[in-house]
Amino acid sequence: MSTAADGTGLTESQLTHQLTELGIHEGGVLLVHSSLRSLGKVEGGAATVLRALRRALGPDGTVVVPAFTSDNSSTSTAHMERVRGLSDEARAAFRDNMPPFDPATTPSTDVGILAETTRLHPHSLRSAHPQTSFAALGPHAAKITADHHPDCLLGESSPLARLYELGAQILLLGVGFNRCTAFHLGEYRVDSPPHRSYRCVVRRDGRRQWWEYDDVALDDSDFGELGAEFEGAGLGAAVRVSGVVGAARCRAVRFVDAVDFAQRWIPEHRVVGR
Repeated sequence: MSTAADGTGLTESQLTHQLTELGIHEGGVLLVHSSLRSLGKVEGGAATVLRALRRALGPDGTVVVPAFTSDNSSTSTAHMERVRGLSDEARAAFRDNMPPFDPATTPSTDVGILAETTRLHPHSLRSAHPQTSFAALGPHAAKITADHHPDCLLGESSPLARLYELGAQILLLGVGFNRCTAFHLGEYRVDSPPHRSYRCVVRRDGRRQWWEYDDVALDDSDFGELGAEFEGAGLGAAVRVSGVVGAARCRAVRFVDAVDFAQRWIPEHRVVGR
């Protein structure tokens, strides 16, 4: 079912029921990766979907979304695409005019309208990493978003580790495992993961500046394959697949299971530590 019976679009009540049927439960902590378009027509758009998620989670539940700023970098794939074909002079001018990250105002990029709607909620909290921040709403929001170290993209000093500790769920709402950021925490937890340099724009002591740091070399190019094997690994209730949230095929996954599986899978399928 992709629209209401009268053709006006899915309602908050319908979405809440479908999310509950998928296994989203009251009091839970839920990391959401989403494609709003995949749901079909929704009355009120992303704001309605967010209300439905919060209603399914109840007053003691917490919703979390990526609020990434992948274009705030000179080392990211997104930035490389933006400056591709520019002259050296034009490329330098573009970088000179890139604004520094501000957790209060910098929009998220490439994570979807639902994530940005969550970030903009007046009660939302956002972690402070200049490239891989997360936004959260609910009782656990402060714990999840606090102390996101600027030199730790998605590791032990990031919201992903807090979500692991809290026994969170992951909701893939119309997107595939290639968008499952929990797998990145598994990258950090293998023995001797490879590292690389990252560079982004920050504001320190009131001054705009470029900042370079070393961290684990993140690679999501095989997450689709990783996810397919995780889904077929016979983990029982760890993965529940349903197509009843609007028109979207969705998965509800236990966070701990996803990370632990990735930690085992990566050394067997990648050359690690080189």
